[in-house]
Amino acid sequence: MSVKIYSTPTCPYCKMAEAFLAEHQVEFEHVDVSTNQTAAQEMIGKSGQLGVPVIDVNGQIIVGFDRPKLLKALGLNQ
Repeated sequence: MSVKIYSTPTCPYCKMAEAFLAEHQVEFEHVDVSTNQTAAQEMIGKSGQLGVPVIDVNGQIIVGFDRPKLLKALGLNQ
């Protein structure tokens, strides 16, 4: 499973999403779009959004920290 989270250091929802993934023992790649313009453009291309977090789960794009969508995308039942 491939999980990538596009975020910024000051985003509280990004921290919540990362904590959620860690709590469920999901390995993920953290991408700071505030310092990486290439990654920011990649995120915008995938999501059409400027806001963070944007979470890519095996190519499924989730904008924002949406717990039900994340659980479903990750195949976790709760």
